[in-house]
Amino acid sequence: CHYIERPKPKVTIKPDHHVFRGETVTLRCDIYDGGVTSWRYNWYKDGSTIVFSERQEHTFSSVTESDAGKYSCSWRDTGGSRRSQHSVEVTLTVSDFPKPTLTVRPQSSVFTGDSVTLRCELDKITGWEFLWSKDSNTESPEAATKTISRVKVSDGGEYRCRARRGGYYTYYSKPVAVTIHERLKPKVTIKPDHHVFRGETVTLRCDIYDGGVTSWRYNWYKDGSTSAFSERQEHTFSSVTESDSGKYSCYGTETEGSRSSHLSDEVTLTVSERPKPKVTIKPDHHVFRGETVTLRCDIYDGGVTSWRYNWYKDGSTSVFSERQEHTFSSVTESDAGKYSCSGTETGRSRRSQHSDEVTLTVSERPKPKVTIKPDHHVFRGETVTLRCDIYDGGVTSWRYNWYKDGSTSAFSERQEHTFSSVTESDSGKYSCYGTETEGSRSSHLSDEVTLTVSERPKPKVTIKPDHHVFRGETVTLRCDIYDGGVTSWRYNWYKDSSASVFSERQEHTFRSVTESDAGKYFCYGTETEGSRWSQHSDEVTLTVSDFPKPTLTVRPQSPVFTGDSVTLRCELDKITGWEFLWSKDSNTESPEAETKTISRVKVSDGGEYRCRARRGGYNTYYSKPVAVTIHVPRADLSVSPQKWLTEGDPVTLICEINGSSTGWTFSWFTETFSSGSRNDYELLSDSSRGAGGKYTVSSADLNHTGVYVCSAERDKTAVYTPYSNTQPLWVTGVSPPVSLIISPSRTQHFTSVSLSLSCEDQSNSDGWTVRRYTDSGRLEDCSSFLRGSQTGSTCTIRSTSSSDTGVYWCQSESGENYHPVNITVHFGVILESPVHPVTEGNNLTLRCLYKYTTVSNLRADFYKDGSLIQNQTTEMIIPTVSKSHEGFYYCKHPDRGESPKSWISVRGSHSDSQISVLHILSSALAACPYLIVTVVLIYKCCRMRGKTPE
Repeated sequence: CHYIERPKPKVTIKPDHHVFRGETVTLRCDIYDGGVTSWRYNWYKDGSTIVFSERQEHTFSSVTESDAGKYSCSWRDTGGSRRSQHSVEVTLTVSDFPKPTLTVRPQSSVFTGDSVTLRCELDKITGWEFLWSKDSNTESPEAATKTISRVKVSDGGEYRCRARRGGYYTYYSKPVAVTIHERLKPKVTIKPDHHVFRGETVTLRCDIYDGGVTSWRYNWYKDGSTSAFSERQEHTFSSVTESDSGKYSCYGTETEGSRSSHLSDEVTLTVSERPKPKVTIKPDHHVFRGETVTLRCDIYDGGVTSWRYNWYKDGSTSVFSERQEHTFSSVTESDAGKYSCSGTETGRSRRSQHSDEVTLTVSERPKPKVTIKPDHHVFRGETVTLRCDIYDGGVTSWRYNWYKDGSTSAFSERQEHTFSSVTESDSGKYSCYGTETEGSRSSHLSDEVTLTVSERPKPKVTIKPDHHVFRGETVTLRCDIYDGGVTSWRYNWYKDSSASVFSERQEHTFRSVTESDAGKYFCYGTETEGSRWSQHSDEVTLTVSDFPKPTLTVRPQSPVFTGDSVTLRCELDKITGWEFLWSKDSNTESPEAETKTISRVKVSDGGEYRCRARRGGYNTYYSKPVAVTIHVPRADLSVSPQKWLTEGDPVTLICEINGSSTGWTFSWFTETFSSGSRNDYELLSDSSRGAGGKYTVSSADLNHTGVYVCSAERDKTAVYTPYSNTQPLWVTGVSPPVSLIISPSRTQHFTSVSLSLSCEDQSNSDGWTVRRYTDSGRLEDCSSFLRGSQTGSTCTIRSTSSSDTGVYWCQSESGENYHPVNITVHFGVILESPVHPVTEGNNLTLRCLYKYTTVSNLRADFYKDGSLIQNQTTEMIIPTVSKSHEGFYYCKHPDRGESPKSWISVRGSHSDSQISVLHILSSALAACPYLIVTVVLIYKCCRMRGKTPE
């Protein structure tokens, strides 16, 4: 079997694959196969299976954009069944007619003689014929590229082109203007000028005026040379010299092209030295005040026709005149000086050198000068010469006139006048003046010069650091002679009236003085370069002793509290020049003043202070140390005579500050509430009564029962103390309005038992509260007790403990306190004693009780105020009690121990005294019925006693 591959057609498009709208386009399908003579063709577009033509050639007579696409063909045998392959797709592009692009090389603006090439370009489309036109002239067919060699000005104009294919034309290109310029000639300029001075900055500039070239490369030539020395538009000589003088020219070549200019004309640069002005002064360089003087500045140089002048004086850079001539119409000394000038070219920047300075001297009429020899200040008996000098070269011979103390009479006509032995009467003010011997000119009067004639000076001796020094110190003796007449003295030192000189220096120093150097010293002086001498100085005594010990004092000496001011003083007896060193608690010394004040001291300022003094490199002994104690103020409250009182007793509360008794103001308070963390105090309404530190009640009332505290304020420093310790006062009444009933009825009780306390009065038992003040300092209501409860006016402690020990009383709703009772709760032995005071004349029975025995009464010893009063008895009975039986009682068992102490109070019987008073008053009423009011008042005075401050 022989296999033959099916043939593949080939599609061609004429005139081109890329055509323009309206052109005639022919598609042709060719099959190269000799075996088939007759074919039927099938045309397809854009991959479609639909045949749009069956001819070998398919023609679009006027093609449009819709005909654009990809075309392919195939064939089949007319008489048989053979088929070809599909041809490769060929693309037909249809577009609007193009617009050529017209370009010019090298550029559109050129110089005559250059070559210009114009090109009419179409993008990769062939078969075109190009048509050219200039300035709307008739088109002429030419090639796509049009070259004009060695252009003339007439070749310039507006060019355009288009293309033709078949009978179809493209659009015209955008016209391009070609400009033909005559070749340019550069122009050279020199700044600042063609004629400049050495050292100036000079710039050569080459300008080619033509808009057709945007960038030139410049070539500079000097003096006809063909070697360019610069390629910049501007060439600058930063500091020009004469060697830079010459003829300069330039020409330009286009940086990015081939165009070039003509060579410029030559321009000459001349460089010369700066001219130096010359100053002249008329009428002369030396003139007198009031004359007319003209300064003139001349600059000799032909290169500058007009100058502006600048005048300077005494090296100043400030110009005081800009004219060629400057005139002083009436010259003064202030116009004298050194003058110079310079010039700057008018309207230009060139300038001359500075002229040499020329001195103008302006002087007053000469003024004589008086000199005195040997000095203005001389001693009586010396020879003194006055001399009058007139310094002026214009006068060769003078006649002199001498005057004293403003007198108009001349006492001498010589240049020198001599006093052979001067006296105080020759002292005075001397002056002179001169007149020209051979003319009429005269000088001014000289200034007065004072001649002082005095007694010989007396030296003064000083001793440093002091007249009284200490062994080992450095001491300097100095001899001062205060007299302006002698500038240099030789000194002579003497000791203790000795005639031997021990030193000839102004200062004599003992490096480490001893007691042997003590004595009386004096000095005198003789003139170093002359014969004058001083008197002897007064003697000065030098005392040498062992080093002292300072005394350290403290003010105030009384106790010092925080906030006070303390002054410490380190004292040395009348010796000066010391530096003081202070130390505290053996810490490092610090230099301070003699007096050291600490304001508003703190506790940390307390300590042991000491001081010493230092002078030069020597230290005194240390002072005796002084302890400064700083106290925090604390108030201490006590009571006198005692805190347990009977109604009507006097009592005084005493508030003291630790270690201090003066300078405090006191305030008084009662405690109203206390807890573990807080205490409340109320200022007494009459607190000011106790401002001096004592609060006295002359007759205690039941309401004075309570807990008191005090505080104090420092009068000067506004320092406050905290509240003092608490101090209770317990006042028992003769017949109080309420009674505190204790059950069991005794003042001492066992622990862990029930205790009942009731406030009872005759009318109403309600409205009362049981309060207590415990030994631990707690002020409490019954309801605040740990195991307490209040029902009505009765307080019950369910189980007692030692913390219940304290004073109990009744308090009304209005805050009145009545019937205080001291109750002690004890674990062991207790003393059974009455709760209330015992009335004089009654019996007193005491027992010693113990909780843990079958018989509660113990056989024990009984004590009063620490003294044994009865031993080994079960009870102690005191018949007919008196005031002397008041005191502290307790009992003691040899095995069980002793009870706490209880205070037994004894009160007098008031009923008898009251009845006797009433009996006396009733007898008086019978005699005088008008005493009724007095009776009532006296009776009340017997029942109530007032209170007065101490």
